[in-house]
Amino acid sequence: MKKIKIAILLILLVLIADQTFKIWIKTHMLLGEEYNVIGNWFYLHFTENNGMAFGLEFAGKFGKIVLSLLRIIAVGGIGWYIYILCKKNEPLGLVISAALIWAGAFGNIIDSAFYGLIFSNSIPFCIDCTPATLFHHAGGYSTFLHGKVVDMLYFPIIEGHFPQWFPFWKDESFTFFRPVFNLADSSITTGVLMIIVFQKRYFRKQNSSN
Repeated sequence: MKKIKIAILLILLVLIADQTFKIWIKTHMLLGEEYNVIGNWFYLHFTENNGMAFGLEFAGKFGKIVLSLLRIIAVGGIGWYIYILCKKNEPLGLVISAALIWAGAFGNIIDSAFYGLIFSNSIPFCIDCTPATLFHHAGGYSTFLHGKVVDMLYFPIIEGHFPQWFPFWKDESFTFFRPVFNLADSSITTGVLMIIVFQKRYFRKQNSSN
């Protein structure tokens, strides 16, 4: 069961890093506030979203509950899958990939489930405004499963305009990479990419049995 211990350790590391970073951002920055980290292509930019990864939205309050419940079900399924992978002694890389996906999904569930209960509301950047407070005496800004996911990583690596001959967005400005995301999103993306890139290695046993 050595692999299950590695998976648990990795999950704990991702969750601790993700939540520590989010709590710091939430309690030290105002919405829309940003800090330049490296050149003009890496910023800490505080934003929140009600929906999916990379700042995507999902169908209001009802959609928020549905999405949160789907996430919880998915996390339960992935957790069971990790256990089966370890029990069957599947490749460590596949276990790590699944653990990264699980940790990222659970990290964003924590925001949705509890941040509305434990934080005061974050407000847009303004002079003399103060960031949100953890465990504010007046209570949280929302109810269970209605918290907002904290995002902060912004990489506007390439900025420019679409050429005149471009069919739909000619001469409009574009930024790559525009979405603002968090460490949990990065963990999910890394896990999925590992499975895509190394799928032949990870699923060699299944392929050889067919």
